[in-house]
Amino acid sequence: MAWIRRIEPEEAEGPLARLYEEAVRRAGKVYEIVKLQSLRPDILRAWIGYYRAVMFGPSGLTRAERELVATVVSHANGCRY
Repeated sequence: MAWIRRIEPEEAEGPLARLYEEAVRRAGKVYEIVKLQSLRPDILRAWIGYYRAVMFGPSGLTRAERELVATVVSHANGCRY
């Protein structure tokens, strides 16, 4: 398994701390997929925007269908989140 350095919520400062606070408000915790991008808060913010556009923006799929696709792909990739 690969090892990627990440910044934990209690260590976060500045823009990253604010992104983590938003994550906790949104999901109740900071998921590992978010922490993996912690060394580049600018990229993390862009990724969050992309995620929101894909999951909540206009689409031919319902919100439930999008979640189902994400769940199936995560399972196929061996993700546990």
